[in-house]
Amino acid sequence: MTNDELRGLALQVRRDIIEMIYKAGSGHPGGSLSAVELITALYFEILNEDDRFFLSNGHVCPALYSVMAQKGLIEKSLLNAYTDLGSPLQGHPERAKLAGIENTSGPLGLGLAQAAGFAAALKLDHKDGFIYCMTSDGEHDEGNHWEAVNFAAKYKLDNLIQIIDRNKIQIEGTVEEIMPLGNLREKYLASDWEVITINGHNFDEIFEGVEKAKDVNSKPIVIIANTVFGKGVSFMENAPGWHAKAPNKIEFQKAMEELES
Repeated sequence: MTNDELRGLALQVRRDIIEMIYKAGSGHPGGSLSAVELITALYFEILNEDDRFFLSNGHVCPALYSVMAQKGLIEKSLLNAYTDLGSPLQGHPERAKLAGIENTSGPLGLGLAQAAGFAAALKLDHKDGFIYCMTSDGEHDEGNHWEAVNFAAKYKLDNLIQIIDRNKIQIEGTVEEIMPLGNLREKYLASDWEVITINGHNFDEIFEGVEKAKDVNSKPIVIIANTVFGKGVSFMENAPGWHAKAPNKIEFQKAMEELES
């Protein structure tokens, strides 16, 4: 697909996110909107049949569900059932309910460990493929995340590519206010990871970053994707209050107007 086509898809995904969360009366719009280009790029251009994608920050699943619908992996009509009782599209993805996903998520900090375990298993079985894992910067507060960082480095998991949605916002404020991460690049370098930094809304940089990551040998790779929380909706951008809040009718209409083009 061309970048223009991908940008058009990303715009539709943003519309879907706002509509899903508005209809459900709950959800996480800020992080979902910041992750759109990353998930769109993965599903439409990057992942192949040997690859696997783990979503650690599962609360941004409206973006995942919309991309899966656009890709034809689920029925688009299912988006109307987001968070409904018995629906396969819950507020955090559930592997037992939704075919085509690798992990059930909920508690933050677990996804990288799951992905690292799968990457290690592939190596033991001498199988091809890359394991991609999206994480949030906020979940770097979790100790078990850093255990997985050390595990991946010890076993030289160069088939593991972590993508951090670095939107700098978490549930109660900015990351710097809640638990400063300092120089995240230097921390990963010190942990013996290869580090690549990109603009997470620029498709060219996403693709270039992934290609560089795939050429790395003998160490895991992290792509720090700088993004804008609430990207595309002016009153949600960089506003922590939209971490877990559904828009009211007026806010919904304003957001959809901004996402018309």
